[in-house]
Amino acid sequence: MTQTKETTSIHEDNAQAARPFPEPPHHIPFAHKYELEQLVKKMKETMEYKSVEGNEMEELIMIDAIQRLGLECYFRDEIFATLEKWSQMGDDSDVLHDVALRFRLLRQAGYDVTAENFGKFKDKDGRYKQELSKDVKGLMSLYEASELRINGDQILDEAADFARNMLMGILRTANKSESVVIRNTLKNPYHKSLPRLTAKNQLHNFEGHVNGLHECLGRPVWVKEMQDLARIDHSLAQIQLQNEICQVSRWWKEVGMGKILEHARNQPIKWHMWSWVALTGPDMADLRTELTKPISFIYVIDDIFDVYGKPDQLALFTDAVKRWEYQNIIGLPDYMKVCLKTLYDTTDEMSHKIFIRHGWNPKQCFQNAWAELCDAFLVEGKWFAKGHLPTTEEYLKNGIVSSGVYVVYVTLFSLLGEAINDHKNMHLLSKSHPQIVHFTGTLLRLWDDLGSAKDEDQEGHDGSFVACYRNEHHGSSDENARECVFKMISNAWKSLNEECLSNSPFSQDFKTAFLNLARMIPIMYNYDDNHRLPNLEKHMKSLLPHE
Repeated sequence: MTQTKETTSIHEDNAQAARPFPEPPHHIPFAHKYELEQLVKKMKETMEYKSVEGNEMEELIMIDAIQRLGLECYFRDEIFATLEKWSQMGDDSDVLHDVALRFRLLRQAGYDVTAENFGKFKDKDGRYKQELSKDVKGLMSLYEASELRINGDQILDEAADFARNMLMGILRTANKSESVVIRNTLKNPYHKSLPRLTAKNQLHNFEGHVNGLHECLGRPVWVKEMQDLARIDHSLAQIQLQNEICQVSRWWKEVGMGKILEHARNQPIKWHMWSWVALTGPDMADLRTELTKPISFIYVIDDIFDVYGKPDQLALFTDAVKRWEYQNIIGLPDYMKVCLKTLYDTTDEMSHKIFIRHGWNPKQCFQNAWAELCDAFLVEGKWFAKGHLPTTEEYLKNGIVSSGVYVVYVTLFSLLGEAINDHKNMHLLSKSHPQIVHFTGTLLRLWDDLGSAKDEDQEGHDGSFVACYRNEHHGSSDENARECVFKMISNAWKSLNEECLSNSPFSQDFKTAFLNLARMIPIMYNYDDNHRLPNLEKHMKSLLPHE
């Protein structure tokens, strides 16, 4: 899992990880809790009233607004009831905005809705009607819906191109407020966004944002109420995140890996952001802090293989992970021994917690996942120590494993109690590579390889998909290779969408976690020319108030 290291304010994790951390001083004020509960109650009453009075499209607009502000956890039952009703209704509307919004909300909730209904917006030649070119809200809704396309959805492939081209043309003459909404839709479509990170940016003009996306009659009272609820929710989330960071940073300081590996990545706060977006429930704080622990080891062990270790030492290290025995480790430097001991202890402790919580011990599954990861790192090391570039197929197959995604899979599977939710799920761990995890790993590996910055403080080299592609396709350029990668990323998203729509044995929390990890990947790997992650920095500054 070769991770590009950035020169960024996030690098201050090194300093934070080194200083003592007091007990988390951040408590959620009772007044905030009470106000939140009252607003949630009021919003639920409004949703029920809209349903009774038959203002059906406003129901869907409310759900869209709730989801964009990351408030879905408070209204799961109400949203389910509304979408269940809509799933049983026919769609005879000829309004593009309404058809696309209904389709998107139902499909992203897992309903099997066909995209063929968009055919009514095509002319006799099979092209989208030109009169739609002036329907700004309809085009934005269509573009958002196209992000839910799966393999074989040609009509949505065409919709994506049509809507994008029309909106780009409209931008040339749009006013300022309209252009802001259009640009945001094109750059950050909801299905690939993380409300946990972006909601605050919408609060200052949320009414304008809602009106820019939808045809709202008048000024709905619920918009102001929802805005107030989102502000409180964001404040509570900030407090919760600060508490979690204190716990993660204390754990990282106690294990001491940052001191032992001076030049390795030492960024527990950044690593925790993966967990923060994956598991969004207010009641999942303990699960998030636990998930950050194996994620941290993925980064550290990657550095050991890519920077620190010698080939013979790395072979011994991998063998020790496979045997899962700390005794009789001979020939390993002290830092490897400490890493192994800490990995064993952390895994044992987590396995015990999961056994207490769910009555099932995942220790053997963890051991298998770590052994598989180290094997993949070892394969990469052997390839590139010999100057060997594998085929793109070989590289990607191994690279998905070395991304660390299967360690994350076993961790999420265990923490969320998937084996207990449905005992039939037990066989999924022996299978090891479910498609939903595979395609998330594909996205991670390909985005990682697209990183434009060089690894800071890392002298190791383990190649990239681009290099393997150019070696395999003689005469091709970097541009050709990158075009191929972007096409593969698009196809991986279609397959990931399909996995989330299928009758999966996994829980909704599990599927949402992997969708959120996929959404987080571009933020974690979108480097600028200064080796920085500006988007991640911006989000973290929003979530972590300056002291």
